[in-house]
Amino acid sequence: MAEWHSTVTPAALARLLGTARLPEPAGHRPAYRTLADQVRTLVSAGRLPVGARLPAERELALALAVSRTTVATAYETLRGEGYLHSRRGAGSWTALPAGAPPPSDAMHPVPPDEQGRVLDLGVAALPAPQPYLGEAAARALEQLPAYAAGHGCYPTGLPVLQEAVARRFTARGLPTTPDQILITTGAMSALHLLQRTLLGRGDRVAVESPSYAHTLQALRINGSRLVPVPHAWPGGPDRLPLWDLPEWRRVLRGAAPKAAYVIPDFHNPTGALIDEEQRRELLAAARAAGTVVLADETTAELGWGIEDESLLPRPTAALDRAAQVVTVGSASKLLWGGLRIGWVRAAPALVRQLATDRVYTDLGTPVLDQLIAAVMLGEQLADVRAHQLRQLRATAAALTAGLRERLPHWRFAEPPGGLSLWLATDGVSGAALARAGERGSVRIAAGTRFGADGAFENFLRIPLTVPAAAVPDAVERLAAVAALAESGDRWSAADGRQPLAV
Repeated sequence: MAEWHSTVTPAALARLLGTARLPEPAGHRPAYRTLADQVRTLVSAGRLPVGARLPAERELALALAVSRTTVATAYETLRGEGYLHSRRGAGSWTALPAGAPPPSDAMHPVPPDEQGRVLDLGVAALPAPQPYLGEAAARALEQLPAYAAGHGCYPTGLPVLQEAVARRFTARGLPTTPDQILITTGAMSALHLLQRTLLGRGDRVAVESPSYAHTLQALRINGSRLVPVPHAWPGGPDRLPLWDLPEWRRVLRGAAPKAAYVIPDFHNPTGALIDEEQRRELLAAARAAGTVVLADETTAELGWGIEDESLLPRPTAALDRAAQVVTVGSASKLLWGGLRIGWVRAAPALVRQLATDRVYTDLGTPVLDQLIAAVMLGEQLADVRAHQLRQLRATAAALTAGLRERLPHWRFAEPPGGLSLWLATDGVSGAALARAGERGSVRIAAGTRFGADGAFENFLRIPLTVPAAAVPDAVERLAAVAALAESGDRWSAADGRQPLAV
């Protein structure tokens, strides 16, 4: 199957080039150098997808009102730097230069024996809400004997938990019955099962850029071919992104992906909340392309910045007229990651098929975990949500204030919910920051982890799950790491070498 490249029109690239923020030049900068720097900035920030086909030299020169020599020299510069590949008869398309990857374990939990020494800013997970977890566990243990007489395997999930999840969907504006719910062993298990059932090896999957790092890697491992669709950033890093619907329509029409994976509710990593009108337009484009939409709602309950929840968009599947949306949810983000509970909401026929398929690798989710989750998602839900949202709200307030004071040149938008801030690091390499963090006992997730193609070099994701009282120390450590990484970048730039592996 031939590789599919998104084609950027001259007008679209000219518009993007006008938004590329560059540092002030020292002295006169040749026009070709400015153009090359702008393209590199757009690729590194993920706003111009890797693999995007650029306009021909003559066409771009006309659109920018510059000489063809300027464009040709800029393209040659980008090829030399590894940001552009060209082939006779096929044109030129964006790329990323080969380089050292960020630390391989940045998004894996810090081992228990290192938690007192290492500050974990890589994993975005809340501690368990107490006393609610303990109370729910006690209730679950009381109920367990009623289930212990049987085999304990429930491929679609315990009915009591299916009912609790279905009730919550209904309360959020999406009428749901228990036979539309499949309980899984965490959201990643749900996504893996959907990939195995709905996708074949080599199938294209359209994904937001940036997107959730673990899902991107899971799709790659299972042989999917990712087609990144950049967000639209009308206000730059200081504002939350939107879906770039013209680009989505073009990708869905041109690449014909089998599935589209999106996180419309408090997006990971940016925290963006997509409105209903954008959801409807994306669904219409996906329906025309025959593309299944996988809507990830693992953070949908975390609207800590929303005062009036009646104004929240309805779940994406509530706008679906063709049963093309499959929703994935999780108790891990709202309740506790130690409860390995996820779910799929889909048509009953697909739920039955998924339940049949799963028994060859996973006979069901642990009964005790399901009983605990049923209590917490039922009678405890309002109190648990209020508890978790208070923690996130307090941490967000402390972290945003601290970052603006200690790292004012880093740019970010304060999201209305979710588990993280998405930071633009003013041109400092996220990988260099992550490596510097290893020396400073801080675990940092570089932005490149959230790009389908290694983009977002100058970004970081910082979780909002550090206790508010620990935020001042976290910000001081970040500032120290930034100083170390910036000094390394400055030295290597002056010396003409690659950034230091600090």
